[in-house]
Amino acid sequence: MEFGQEGSQKVDNSAPRWPFIVPRFKNTIKRIIQFAKTVKKIGDDDPRRIAHSFKVGFALTLVSIFYYVTPLFASFGVSTVWAVLTVVVVMEYTVGGTLSKGLNRAFATLLAGALGVAAHQIAVLCGDKGEPVLLGLFVFVLAAAATFSRFIPEVKAKYDYGVMIFILTFSLVAVSSYRVDELIELAHQRLSTIAFGVATCLGTSIFVFPVWAGEDLHKLVADNLEKLACFLEGLAAEYFAEKGATEDMDGKSFLKVYMSVLNSKPTEDFLANLARWEPRHGRFLFRHPWSQYQTIGVLSRQCAYLMDALATFITTLPKHKPNMDQDRHLMIQTACGEMSSESAEALKELSLAIRTMTTPALANHHASNAVAAMENLKDALSKEINILPNDLHMATTASFLDLLVIRIQGITSSVEELARLAHFRRLEPVRDAKIKPIADGEDVIIDLEK
Repeated sequence: MEFGQEGSQKVDNSAPRWPFIVPRFKNTIKRIIQFAKTVKKIGDDDPRRIAHSFKVGFALTLVSIFYYVTPLFASFGVSTVWAVLTVVVVMEYTVGGTLSKGLNRAFATLLAGALGVAAHQIAVLCGDKGEPVLLGLFVFVLAAAATFSRFIPEVKAKYDYGVMIFILTFSLVAVSSYRVDELIELAHQRLSTIAFGVATCLGTSIFVFPVWAGEDLHKLVADNLEKLACFLEGLAAEYFAEKGATEDMDGKSFLKVYMSVLNSKPTEDFLANLARWEPRHGRFLFRHPWSQYQTIGVLSRQCAYLMDALATFITTLPKHKPNMDQDRHLMIQTACGEMSSESAEALKELSLAIRTMTTPALANHHASNAVAAMENLKDALSKEINILPNDLHMATTASFLDLLVIRIQGITSSVEELARLAHFRRLEPVRDAKIKPIADGEDVIIDLEK
């Protein structure tokens, strides 16, 4: 049967497909390059992440010895897999995280295993028919009570993982005891392998490139204070300066430097919780006042919220030409600039004191200067009876600064309390510098008396 030329068409399979393949190939290359850039950025942001990856691989290789060495495998059997699983679930980025999970897992397994064996011994006394009923009752009561305890804030914050492991281990031991004859030997094997896995994680985390949660919290609080200082410093230099009287503030970088402080509470609470598990390291004692860092963080966020409101105000409502007396306006602007600059210096001193773990020497001096400027500003504003709408802008800005100065006083007191509780070093100031009279041609000798 033949087809006419008009009724039949042949598909040309020899046509090149490169126009379809080349774009896909280019997109694949772009994705690979983008992924490589992302990986590089993650490593550059915190090189400790690379070290942590190698630490996890090293710990897993170390616990694999239970499988590779025949005498060890013969002693523990298939329970050796619990050592591997323990490393996978316990190994955390920080020492505090590993200690928290490791100790929770070890003690929860020990307690649950002991209670599971005890429940089995009691259930056996009830005979073959009563044993499964009593075991089920034990599982129900303990699992329900332990689950309810996870809603308690104190337990949730510190022992949530341990409670979960307790429920899992007790249920496994209690249920399996009905079919397993050598229950104590099985519990001993699992507990031993889990203990070895936990010990491997702790040793690797503490002695191989340790990452301390306490140090991260310490640096985070200091960084947040420095960011607040940068905002006030930029405000004094660019807004209250004479050139900033008519300049548009929208888009200035210092107006957004405080943004990360607003969302720092979850990170601070998380690091503080982990830091409480860490042993003494460096100048951080075992009972270091980590809660005081959280207090400073709360005050820092209060300042950041005020800064956010102030930044929104000065960007959405630009300054106008003042209607009040030029001299008085200049005095108010100077006072606001002094409040900003002195508060910035106080925050910088507090940040430096936390970083170096020394008592803040000049922070009180700068805070007092900011308060004095605030009082001068109040006097200047109180003398102005009729405040016109254009002048109200400066008065509103000044009210924001008043609140900021008060908050910074609170931060200063909190950092001083931290210095007292954590035993920060006290720097002795140089009191007198006596210059010995010299004759012509002699070298200058300065005698510093402390």
